[in-house]
Amino acid sequence: MKIALIQQKAGKDKYKNLEKGIAAVEEASGNEAQIAVFAELAFEPFYPQHPAEADKIKLAETLEGPITKQLCEIAARNKIVIIPNFFEKDGSRTFDTSPVIDADGKVLGKIQMNHIPDYENFHERTYYTPGKQGAKVFDTAYGKIGVAICYDRHFPEYMRALGLAGAELVVTPQAGAVGEWTEGLYEAEMQIAAFQNGYFTALCNRVGVEENLNFAGASFVCAPDGRLLAQAKTGTEEILYCDIDLTEIRNSHAKKLFYPDRRPDLYQDWI
Repeated sequence: MKIALIQQKAGKDKYKNLEKGIAAVEEASGNEAQIAVFAELAFEPFYPQHPAEADKIKLAETLEGPITKQLCEIAARNKIVIIPNFFEKDGSRTFDTSPVIDADGKVLGKIQMNHIPDYENFHERTYYTPGKQGAKVFDTAYGKIGVAICYDRHFPEYMRALGLAGAELVVTPQAGAVGEWTEGLYEAEMQIAAFQNGYFTALCNRVGVEENLNFAGASFVCAPDGRLLAQAKTGTEEILYCDIDLTEIRNSHAKKLFYPDRRPDLYQDWI
């Protein structure tokens, strides 16, 4: 199947950003993509550059709000799976959330970021409540998809749990800035996760200069054998396309060796 990572800049107007994202999904569908993935907070300014104010909830919207509603319509019309990311409000709490929209336009569920960081220019604990959905995997029209939102990908326990739950593809909406990591480290991290767990990984990174941060782009896709299959350019808006073959999973080292040789009877005392 063909996946599309939509690497786009976000201005201050949420709904203009959404319009641009919808146009990108239409373009991706026209190029025969079956799954479209967006970066973290793809349609909004990156709020956590500054600590949240008391009225932060005014910036958020519900799962039933305009972002998800419009993308559901586009998904159904184009028969494409869409995984966006947005600032969600649920009651009095707010979350970093990725719904999984199936090719019929129905929301299969959502993942809220589980592990919340807080450091300079990434004051995320002041915005987000930790999610409690666990390591859900969604059985979409085109494959079984797990979601590791940005910081969650750094936790091997979570990445393994997605594999144990049957993920064939793990997507990561990210907001990663230029200079935030050693060159090649994030690619290596996702290559290793793919290799150790026997699934494809696809990281869609934010791009563009916003106040204190220059988001890098350079979105990429990895195979279950650890190969880097495709990568977008640094600093540019583009749609990265990649064809993946899910039959590679059953022949991966993880499926043939690592999973059968696990010793879960030992792990409870270790972790």
